[in-house]
Amino acid sequence: MRYILLNKPYEVLTQFTDETGRKTLKDFVNVPNIYPVGRLDYDSEGLVLLTDDKQLQHRLSEPRFKVPKTYWVQVEGVPTEEALENLRRGVDLKTGFTTPAEVALLPETPQLWERSKPVRFRANIPTTWVQIRISQGMNRQVRKMTAAVGYPTLRLVRVGIADLRVDKLQPGEWRDLTKEEVQALTEDMAAQTAAAGTFKTPGKGSEYWPGGVRPAGEKPRSTNRSGYTLPGTKPAGSSRTAGTRGAGRNATPGKTGSKPGPKSAGRGSAPRKPGAAGGRSGRS
Repeated sequence: MRYILLNKPYEVLTQFTDETGRKTLKDFVNVPNIYPVGRLDYDSEGLVLLTDDKQLQHRLSEPRFKVPKTYWVQVEGVPTEEALENLRRGVDLKTGFTTPAEVALLPETPQLWERSKPVRFRANIPTTWVQIRISQGMNRQVRKMTAAVGYPTLRLVRVGIADLRVDKLQPGEWRDLTKEEVQALTEDMAAQTAAAGTFKTPGKGSEYWPGGVRPAGEKPRSTNRSGYTLPGTKPAGSSRTAGTRGAGRNATPGKTGSKPGPKSAGRGSAPRKPGAAGGRSGRS
């Protein structure tokens, strides 16, 4: 298994191919069969975790598992305490409310690398750096959050995923996680799985693939990533034939008031035919 931490540069897609010729992860990480865990916007910078561990990738991407991500955000203006408190409580993004976030002003400008394209800002309006820590993964969430409280985002850098930090990684640089980091991440996910309740990880018969993209040449299967059997299909390994439920049940001869009819179809000693009236062969 490979577990790789990459500092994604500005204007790089969090995927390995692009038909329009934009830069992708392939320009920086030449490791086969790994996939990004989640996404980081094209115009955002910072940490991206890549792995070929399907189980861990699935758990980290599953919304009910709260994997915290830390961002340093340069916003236009100086946020008021009321605006910061609004971010902490949750913001109405019209499509739904964000969950509570950990928000704090950074005491000074962080020492970051130069961006490939300088940030455009107005000389007469100051800017402020804010640290925001969230566990959600809504589309362009942090940018929408700051805009909703009146302070548009100028630059967005993800500096942390769980306890993993960007540290000295420069844009385009990557490293393998240490054994200790992998163990800590795995144990954290196991604890969250237990807290969330019963969870079935995708198996060989599932249609789930990292990043949601089925590899070229891989034929679709009949089940989705949760293992739920699609309507009209038979679960893998099932030996029950449709229409045999109740086969072998004998009607009581001479029972008073018993009349053959649609409701009693299939109640005799012979197996019911699939699709017969009153049958239950649609259930899997």
